[in-house]
Amino acid sequence: MAPKDPLLGTLKVCVLNLQSDGEMVTDANPHLASCCELLELVLRKGLQQPVISLVHRDYWQSFEQLTHHDACGRLSALSLAVEQTRVCRKLLSAQGRGRYLLRLALSRKALPQFISHLLHTPRVLEWYSPEVSILRNEEFVEPFMSLLLVLSHMEFKLNMENCSFLDESWLLPVCETYEVVPCREVGMVLRYLSGRVFVLDLMPGGQAHIDKFICPGDIIDEINGTSLRNSKNGQAGVVLSRLKGCPLNISVLRWRAQDGTVYRPLIKSLRALRMENPTMQIGPAPSQQSASKDQRSSLSQCLKEGRIVYIVQFLGKTSIGMFGGKEVLQHAIPQVLQKNQPSREVLLDMKETHLTCTDSCSKQELFKHHYPEISCVGRFGQPDYTIFAFCVADSPDTPQSTGFCCVALRASTTKECEEIVCRIGETAMSSYESLVHIFSEQAYIYAFVFTATGFKHTEWFV
Repeated sequence: MAPKDPLLGTLKVCVLNLQSDGEMVTDANPHLASCCELLELVLRKGLQQPVISLVHRDYWQSFEQLTHHDACGRLSALSLAVEQTRVCRKLLSAQGRGRYLLRLALSRKALPQFISHLLHTPRVLEWYSPEVSILRNEEFVEPFMSLLLVLSHMEFKLNMENCSFLDESWLLPVCETYEVVPCREVGMVLRYLSGRVFVLDLMPGGQAHIDKFICPGDIIDEINGTSLRNSKNGQAGVVLSRLKGCPLNISVLRWRAQDGTVYRPLIKSLRALRMENPTMQIGPAPSQQSASKDQRSSLSQCLKEGRIVYIVQFLGKTSIGMFGGKEVLQHAIPQVLQKNQPSREVLLDMKETHLTCTDSCSKQELFKHHYPEISCVGRFGQPDYTIFAFCVADSPDTPQSTGFCCVALRASTTKECEEIVCRIGETAMSSYESLVHIFSEQAYIYAFVFTATGFKHTEWFV
């Protein structure tokens, strides 16, 4: 009876599990990490350490050494893969580089070819013990190569950029890309722990706080192609300063794993972060957040004659005098809030030439304003960026003007608030032959200042 190796038996089961899924293998596949770990154990089994050397030998050195014995250039695919692995700045150890190379070989369907080159290079194969290793056992190497051929017929679509944790674990974190063109400071408080850049907190009013994509505890892995792995203190700030005003592609590693639990390799670092920032919140799982967002969205809008009508809270209005410029918004909105008037649920309908506000219960129209009457619109920076307001002419049809008033409302979400402000501003822009000024600061996102019909006190900016 032919001898059997338990590693090969387990690897066969794992390969069959991958094969039974019947679809493209991605990083989310639950069997991928186990399969890669078993391949690694086979390549390490019987690998002998040099007698005199300060460097621990791993299977990465075996593949790296193969390129030095390629006199005829027949190992071009392997040489390219080894070089790509060697120059990757996110990998700091031989273990991480070996794992990266295995993932690369799976993605390129080249693992049988790489192992075959190893088996036909005696100067490297002699590193393995003939008594212990699988690679130098004729009875074991044949079934092993058969399993590699099965793997080579599968489609692997792996994120090779998500490799910063291969030095430590085959389990990889969730990797997502934050794309943003910041109109203000990104606003992240960063901490450098264990060679990684963690988000400790988000600054209120910053772009990251408004977008709510990055969470405290996440890792900034890469910015516009620049790896931050093993970076020095302050390096992320230097990169962001150099790219100020440019579109940003930030690679973010989530502290939450695919199954919604804490990503295990980060537990120790997250404890250290919470010691420094006790207010760091561990929110609901992303799927729960997505569901709640969808639910809020469905309750904050409705359709009317084919138009999107926003369901918002009317907070009140106050007179602000004869000046309707952008500066009054940050003072006028608190004046409305200080009146403590009961809020009313209203329907804000933005039509082609004017907007109307109707009580959702009584259907009574509270106000109607044509866009040329609006002198500015903006979003308030306190407390959660859901309050917005616009300044409007009190009575534009009256020859003797009584001035401007500020109308304040609250949207259901930050994103919807910004959307409404943009729509009012863009529609108002199209109502004028010339846009005088577009303003942006922390207190509010957009403020559009135009000439208000019949009012000589509207401020002009050039």
